[in-house]
Amino acid sequence: MYPYYYYQGSMARQNDKLAADIAKAINGEYSAVQCYQKLSGMASNKKEIDQILEIKQDEMKHFQQFSQIYMNLTGQQHEPKMTEECPNTYKEGLDFSFNDEQFTVDFYLDIAEQTSDPTIIEVFKRAAADEQNHAVWFLYFLNKQR
Repeated sequence: MYPYYYYQGSMARQNDKLAADIAKAINGEYSAVQCYQKLSGMASNKKEIDQILEIKQDEMKHFQQFSQIYMNLTGQQHEPKMTEECPNTYKEGLDFSFNDEQFTVDFYLDIAEQTSDPTIIEVFKRAAADEQNHAVWFLYFLNKQR
């Protein structure tokens, strides 16, 4: 019914959206790494500091994985940008981080659904599970503040 070039154009638009969403995910991870470094410096005890630094390590791993996927998909390296500023108080930082992690879970699952590539699906589903775990930690720390 439609000529081949129409289908090819449709696939290109899907790949453009996937690449744009992965670029957004890279920026989010880059911003999270910066924020969690700052947040770890505001934490009041070793357990919280260590856990936030562990979360930061997960975010660095996601950043590297997403950057590699983006490179494989586009043939270009994405230059990360800070997209969100981390609050200046510990309590506000925890609240911000909790909400950001919760939002990110759904975003990563949406990315996984955009593709049939099993590697991309697995990486983003695993990252979504990590983000949910991070949200629980931030909620726990936030509740201790009250």
